[in-house]
Amino acid sequence: MAGWFPGAGAALLRRAVLMIAGAAVLLAPAAAAAQGLIRDPDIEHGLRELARPVLAEAGLSPAQVRVLLVDDRRLNAFVIDGRHIFLTTGLMLRLASAAEMQAVIAHEAAHIANGHITRRISNLDNARTAAAMGVLIALAVGAASGRADAAGGLATGIASSAMGVFLSHTRAEESSADQAAVRYLVRAGIDPAAMLRVLEVFRGQEALSEGRQDPYVRTHPLTRDRIRALEGFAAAAAGGGGRGGDTAAYWYARAHGKLSAFVNNPAATLRAVRADDRSDAALIRRAVAHHRQADLGAALAAIDALIARRPEDPYAHELRGQILLESRQFAAAAQAYGRAAALAPGEPLMLAGQGRALLAIGTPDSERQALTVLEAARARDQADPRLLRDLAVAYAKAGNAGMASVVTAERYALAGRMEDAALHARRAEGLLARGTPGWNRAQDVLRAAEAVENRRRRG
Repeated sequence: MAGWFPGAGAALLRRAVLMIAGAAVLLAPAAAAAQGLIRDPDIEHGLRELARPVLAEAGLSPAQVRVLLVDDRRLNAFVIDGRHIFLTTGLMLRLASAAEMQAVIAHEAAHIANGHITRRISNLDNARTAAAMGVLIALAVGAASGRADAAGGLATGIASSAMGVFLSHTRAEESSADQAAVRYLVRAGIDPAAMLRVLEVFRGQEALSEGRQDPYVRTHPLTRDRIRALEGFAAAAAGGGGRGGDTAAYWYARAHGKLSAFVNNPAATLRAVRADDRSDAALIRRAVAHHRQADLGAALAAIDALIARRPEDPYAHELRGQILLESRQFAAAAQAYGRAAALAPGEPLMLAGQGRALLAIGTPDSERQALTVLEAARARDQADPRLLRDLAVAYAKAGNAGMASVVTAERYALAGRMEDAALHARRAEGLLARGTPGWNRAQDVLRAAEAVENRRRRG
């Protein structure tokens, strides 16, 4: 699970593109030191499978809209553009079924399909440029966790209340999204009553003081009228569920189980899994719990049982790679990650894990292999800070200080640390031949740093 960043260092920095003098520059919209995005290929695949039928019925491309997890135990879900739906880990863990998770996705997809976000952006003077949108994206991650400081360097000086206003939907928008979401669910063969069960989770929250409410209630006003109307929509559409239920239930159990195993007490996880439960989700939960208890033998026994059952499952091999890497079995980890990457060649997180394991082996040959693998991973995902850190190390070990500085500059830019980014970009500028791809990337970072500084001076 190459993209899982546990603990206080959790951060996934999603990129925004700032057009300056015709150049695409990576910036830092979603930097979060203690709270950020959780990246895991298995969980993200499960969310894609759950979202696919709903997004298709909403007229959105399942290949273009991603569902991502924010590392926050509070309950929330939100959209900030037409390509991303965010769920908090707290909400995902609270939902009791695949249909409930699909109901949340359907509702947020309706906000995209109905143009609610687009209209809001068009009314914001400071959101007319891609640079400003980068700041909005940064603030969204902070707003999701209730912490303005989680938004990172680019959001400095911008009131977090502005993001709260940006994310807030009117009651008319909520009613419109409810009706649309019910239609999507019914057409996808999903029980529309699942949406009512989701709203029951939040019933009564509006009576609490604002500080005690979950963010979802503040940005998605419930109201009794809205709930009564939704009851009517769901009743009128009753009997629409059923298609694809087994597939959705499988991926829900797998994604939900893996997340819970990583965030909950491992002993409690093992107690919660029945001894006679040999499902794929149960094997994953056991593997993760035993790994977190540093019981390598038991962890491998569980994941190997899943691999024996599903030898072509790339996500099982990826989890095996993580278990081995974090247990310092570097060669075996590289082999497991390599198998995962071969089975899912388009998944950069698996390539990143393989590169990390090869670097850890520490031989000249493995370090050369690591550089090749990590470069391939970066070509697919330019906004993974952990990948960029490993790639900088690989360049340094290969004696390419200029490219190490370029990648480090990009990593700092993604974190919103533009002064540090500019420092490393200038270092790269002096080490690389003018006009080369690396030199041009350093120029992109320098232009981005200059643009951010100019924005800061203008207030």
